[in-house]
Amino acid sequence: MTKKIIVIDDSLTVREQVGDVLSTAGYAIVEAVDGLAGADAIRNNPDASLAICDLHMPRLGGLALLELLRAEGTSKVPFLMLTTEGAVELLEKARALGAKGWMVKPFKPALLLATVRKLERAVPA
Repeated sequence: MTKKIIVIDDSLTVREQVGDVLSTAGYAIVEAVDGLAGADAIRNNPDASLAICDLHMPRLGGLALLELLRAEGTSKVPFLMLTTEGAVELLEKARALGAKGWMVKPFKPALLLATVRKLERAVPA
Protein backbone atom coordinates (compact mmCIF):
# COMPACT_ATOMS: atom_id res chain seq x y z
CA MET A 1 0.00 0.00 0.00
CA THR A 2 1.34 3.43 -0.95
CA LYS A 3 1.74 5.79 1.99
CA LYS A 4 0.02 9.14 1.66
CA ILE A 5 1.50 12.49 2.74
CA ILE A 6 -0.41 15.77 2.86
CA VAL A 7 1.65 18.82 1.86
CA ILE A 8 0.16 22.09 3.17
CA ASP A 9 1.88 25.22 1.88
CA ASP A 10 0.73 28.39 0.14
CA SER A 11 3.78 28.26 -2.15
CA LEU A 12 3.20 26.20 -5.29
CA THR A 13 6.98 25.91 -5.68
CA VAL A 14 7.41 24.40 -2.21
CA ARG A 15 4.48 22.00 -2.74
CA GLU A 16 6.04 20.90 -6.04
CA GLN A 17 9.54 20.51 -4.54
CA VAL A 18 8.30 18.49 -1.56
CA GLY A 19 5.96 16.51 -3.80
CA ASP A 20 8.74 15.67 -6.26
CA VAL A 21 11.05 14.41 -3.51
CA LEU A 22 8.40 12.29 -1.86
CA SER A 23 6.61 10.98 -4.96
CA THR A 24 9.98 9.86 -6.35
CA ALA A 25 10.42 7.91 -3.08
CA GLY A 26 7.05 6.20 -3.65
CA TYR A 27 4.66 8.32 -1.59
CA ALA A 28 1.25 9.53 -2.77
CA ILE A 29 0.92 13.29 -2.31
CA VAL A 30 -2.17 15.31 -1.41
CA GLU A 31 -1.68 19.08 -1.73
CA ALA A 32 -3.40 21.88 0.16
CA VAL A 33 -2.88 25.62 -0.44
CA ASP A 34 -3.45 26.84 3.15
CA GLY A 35 -4.52 25.69 6.59
CA LEU A 36 -8.25 25.63 5.81
CA ALA A 37 -7.68 23.45 2.76
CA GLY A 38 -5.22 21.45 4.86
CA ALA A 39 -7.85 20.79 7.52
CA ASP A 40 -10.20 19.48 4.82
CA ALA A 41 -7.42 17.35 3.32
CA ILE A 42 -6.67 15.83 6.72
CA ARG A 43 -10.34 15.16 7.44
CA ASN A 44 -10.72 13.55 4.00
CA ASN A 45 -7.50 11.51 4.29
CA PRO A 46 -7.40 10.12 7.84
CA ASP A 47 -5.13 7.33 6.55
CA ALA A 48 -2.34 9.80 5.68
CA SER A 49 0.94 8.84 7.31
CA LEU A 50 2.13 12.46 7.71
CA ALA A 51 1.25 16.11 7.07
CA ILE A 52 4.03 18.51 6.11
CA CYS A 53 2.87 22.02 6.93
CA ASP A 54 4.08 25.60 6.50
CA LEU A 55 3.78 28.02 9.40
CA HIS A 56 2.75 31.26 7.65
CA MET A 57 -0.15 30.95 5.21
CA PRO A 58 -3.20 33.04 4.32
CA ARG A 59 -6.58 32.18 5.85
CA LEU A 60 -5.14 29.74 8.43
CA GLY A 61 -1.49 29.26 9.38
CA GLY A 62 0.20 26.10 10.56
CA LEU A 63 -0.05 26.74 14.31
CA ALA A 64 -3.71 27.71 14.02
CA LEU A 65 -4.31 24.53 12.01
CA LEU A 66 -2.70 22.44 14.76
CA GLU A 67 -4.87 24.22 17.34
CA LEU A 68 -8.00 23.55 15.27
CA LEU A 69 -7.24 19.86 14.82
CA ARG A 70 -6.35 19.45 18.48
CA ALA A 71 -9.62 21.14 19.52
CA GLU A 72 -11.56 18.82 17.19
CA GLY A 73 -9.67 15.82 18.54
CA THR A 74 -10.30 13.90 15.34
CA SER A 75 -6.92 13.84 13.59
CA LYS A 76 -4.18 11.34 14.37
CA VAL A 77 -2.04 12.46 11.42
CA PRO A 78 1.43 13.47 12.64
CA PHE A 79 2.81 16.87 11.58
CA LEU A 80 6.20 18.01 10.31
CA MET A 81 6.43 21.80 10.23
CA LEU A 82 8.39 23.05 7.19
CA THR A 83 8.97 26.78 7.50
CA THR A 84 11.40 29.66 7.09
CA GLU A 85 11.10 30.30 10.83
CA GLY A 86 13.73 29.12 13.27
CA ALA A 87 12.53 30.81 16.45
CA VAL A 88 12.66 28.47 19.44
CA GLU A 89 9.39 29.78 20.90
CA LEU A 90 7.52 28.88 17.70
CA LEU A 91 9.07 25.43 17.65
CA GLU A 92 8.07 24.91 21.29
CA LYS A 93 4.51 26.06 20.60
CA ALA A 94 4.25 23.70 17.64
CA ARG A 95 5.50 20.80 19.77
CA ALA A 96 3.04 21.68 22.54
CA LEU A 97 0.27 21.49 19.92
CA GLY A 98 1.44 18.06 18.79
CA ALA A 99 3.91 18.64 15.93
CA LYS A 100 6.40 15.78 15.70
CA GLY A 101 9.11 17.60 13.76
CA TRP A 102 10.41 20.96 12.53
CA MET A 103 12.48 21.68 9.44
CA VAL A 104 13.67 25.05 8.15
CA LYS A 105 13.38 26.04 4.46
CA PRO A 106 15.15 25.85 2.17
CA PHE A 107 15.41 22.11 2.78
CA LYS A 108 17.80 19.49 1.47
CA PRO A 109 15.83 16.73 -0.30
CA ALA A 110 17.79 13.90 1.35
CA LEU A 111 17.22 15.39 4.80
CA LEU A 112 13.50 15.83 4.13
CA LEU A 113 13.17 12.20 3.05
CA ALA A 114 15.20 10.95 6.04
CA THR A 115 13.06 13.04 8.42
CA VAL A 116 9.82 11.75 6.88
CA ARG A 117 11.01 8.16 7.25
CA LYS A 118 12.14 8.78 10.84
CA LEU A 119 8.80 10.33 11.78
CA GLU A 120 6.91 7.44 10.21
CA ARG A 121 8.87 4.96 12.34
CA ALA A 122 8.33 7.04 15.49
CA VAL A 123 4.57 7.26 15.12
CA PRO A 124 2.58 4.08 15.75
CA ALA A 125 0.32 2.95 12.92
